[in-house]
Amino acid sequence: MKPDTRFLNQPKHFWANVRSISQHAGYTARGTGQILVPDLSVIVESLTELGLSTGHVVDDAGKATALGATLAQYFQYRADLLNKFVEPRLMNAEQAAEAFAKVQRETKSTRAVTMNKQKGDKKKPAYLTGIVGMLIEANIGGIECDYDPRELTTFTHLGAPLRTLARRVDGAFPCAKNPIAVWEIKEYYHTTTFGSRVADGVYETLLDGMELEELRQSEKVACKHYLMIDAHYTWWDCGRSYLCRIVDMLHMGYVDEVLVGTEVLDRMPSLAKEWVALHKARENPKK
Repeated sequence: MKPDTRFLNQPKHFWANVRSISQHAGYTARGTGQILVPDLSVIVESLTELGLSTGHVVDDAGKATALGATLAQYFQYRADLLNKFVEPRLMNAEQAAEAFAKVQRETKSTRAVTMNKQKGDKKKPAYLTGIVGMLIEANIGGIECDYDPRELTTFTHLGAPLRTLARRVDGAFPCAKNPIAVWEIKEYYHTTTFGSRVADGVYETLLDGMELEELRQSEKVACKHYLMIDAHYTWWDCGRSYLCRIVDMLHMGYVDEVLVGTEVLDRMPSLAKEWVALHKARENPKK
């Protein structure tokens, strides 16, 4: 899931409107299980009920301004993306287990299986984490990769720390020092509710993205940033509002791509090869 270029590089106040309207109007259409699409009338109503101005979204004749029209287009796009693309790709535990086993067979991976952090009957392989790791390993041609950094990600200049991220990421290529790409994996196959830990995972990714944005803008140092998510019950049945936030985050430029469920099977090999090309270019710059 890549961002739609129509909604990239929007000013910060555009996203202030998206958030305010979304939280007031709601994220889900009642009784349908689908993502709500606030049209222009709902946009105006939401801002009015919040005690906010509406002159920036409609003119005196009640017609949409450029900003108002873009907001309406974005809400329609976000709903279509989640309803038609994201929801069908989210797997349940059984589907994820089958996909994990298939990738393991096809890649002939001998990597140690990462287990989830649950206990008892719920203690199982971390399916999405395993799939991502095996597909990266199979497509980087033996180049180093840190699949589980146990240290903070650091970017350097002349060997000295330039920026160090506030938290550890789930993976870094080729390593946690001056990585080309970092990623977070949020899989919750055996949870029965959308708990605070799941919500925190979204905001952790946002924090990483904001720090990487500052690094890119201030120091002209770029690092690819990815989010992989899965578990139909957790994200769709319980967490559709957070899926909306993730789409917003993607278009705010805080994540380069979000890979959803089965999407990792097709997209991960291509991404790994892209990273290899970037790595080789960095190691052998043209003179």
